[in-house]
Amino acid sequence: MTAIAPHDKAHILSQALPYIRQFHGKTMVIKYGGNAMTDPQLQAAFAEDVVLLKLVGINPVVVHGGGPQIETALKRLGKQGHFIQGMRVTDAETMEVVEWVLAGEVQQDIVGLINQAGGKAVGLTGRDGGMIRARKLKMVDAQNPGMEHDVGQVGDIEHIDPAVVKALQDDQFIPVVSPIGFGASNESYNINADVVAASLAKVLQAEKLLMLTNIPGVLDKQGQLLPELTAARIDALVQDGTISGGMLPKIAGALDAAKSGVNAVHIIDGRVPHAMLLEVLTDTPYGTMIRNAAMG
Repeated sequence: MTAIAPHDKAHILSQALPYIRQFHGKTMVIKYGGNAMTDPQLQAAFAEDVVLLKLVGINPVVVHGGGPQIETALKRLGKQGHFIQGMRVTDAETMEVVEWVLAGEVQQDIVGLINQAGGKAVGLTGRDGGMIRARKLKMVDAQNPGMEHDVGQVGDIEHIDPAVVKALQDDQFIPVVSPIGFGASNESYNINADVVAASLAKVLQAEKLLMLTNIPGVLDKQGQLLPELTAARIDALVQDGTISGGMLPKIAGALDAAKSGVNAVHIIDGRVPHAMLLEVLTDTPYGTMIRNAAMG
């Protein structure tokens, strides 16, 4: 925000005050992914935003993806990533790569960036505190409900115990969660990060779920931004193919969270520096919002 004129900074700060009051003490779950994770300037801006939210009394919880980093690691091993209906097919070897990339390289980068910006971040996976218990995902074919796809060690969340996240929040830490769960036999599961973020937002009764993406929000067939969506409109957009592929789990999770008590879900463009702050602390709407009260 160093390029902003002093007068404009004062205007932004005055706009922020009522939102700071409104959201003080509330939890916001942030799904961090896309370009915001790979562009150094956007990484720094994201870390600053998270720290600022914490400093003004909001409790951010970060859930991160890592698709591009996983792809890079797989290619180094001579493996090609494969997706079915937006979900990564995860055999045992791929699961090992997913774990060391997400819980190692990616998570530690995010923790380091937040700490460097003045926060106190702590990295977690679903194993920590028994947070994310999962089972093997049964993926029903989108066109043929009688057919199932085997996507390997991809997990479906059975239960989330948020105790470890709440304990960290109470101690002024910022939790950074890798989307890895564990099964009944202690096996690891790769879980879609959008699904984990939405599920965590539900159990934490978050005020907002913010999903950073590589697009301005949900777009219609003509490429125009849809600023607000209801359940009925989402169903129609899925049926006509407007929402497809990787957007399916994202939108399904967002809708489920909004129906389950999360006041608003925002799908915003992570390529815009400080887009998260602009969404949370100013009057300017960014991206697509799915609001709890707008269900219909």
